[in-house]
Amino acid sequence: MSRALNAENVLEAGGRLAAEAARFTSFGWMRGTSGNLSEVVTREPLRLAVTASGLDKGELAASDVAVVGPDGEPVEVGGIEPLVPSAEAGLHARVAALTGADAVVHVHALNAVVAGHHWPRGVLLRDVETLKGIGRLAHDDEVVIPVIANSQDMRELGDRFEAAYDPRTPAVIVADHGLYAWGPNLKRARHITECVEWLLAYKIATR
Repeated sequence: MSRALNAENVLEAGGRLAAEAARFTSFGWMRGTSGNLSEVVTREPLRLAVTASGLDKGELAASDVAVVGPDGEPVEVGGIEPLVPSAEAGLHARVAALTGADAVVHVHALNAVVAGHHWPRGVLLRDVETLKGIGRLAHDDEVVIPVIANSQDMRELGDRFEAAYDPRTPAVIVADHGLYAWGPNLKRARHITECVEWLLAYKIATR
């Protein structure tokens, strides 16, 4: 990333995160105050803008973000009110660091939770056109969406994610929790999230 870590760039990221959060809320994927989104502001050092904790994700303003470092720890930025980041910010940072993604989406989509329940060792998909939407082949390509056990310890959860990570598949299900997806920018991460959710709905409907 070439952007500087300053209030202007953080608020620009916050505006994009607010718009996407409102979209996902309209789908019923961020009920209550659940879920969180992030965007990398700088790589060296790694700093992410993450939606702040405890807020209705359908009503966010551009300023409703926290800035965090590689372990999810809050980072002060001049001109930005220091809001509390989500407890899951550390996993966002781990995903961004490991995958190289510049945006991470975490939603509490029901189909992800149900699929993780039915296929705790991973959700196998093949021969479905929508697989192209996550960068895989529509035919003759076995795709597994990894499923990892949940934890309230983000370091432990990050270790589980790293162990299950397949660079060909830009998503992971956290069992009994929700879906994480990522991409080179926020729009692409949104498209991947939407396609994965559709694929999981298809898998459940045809099991």
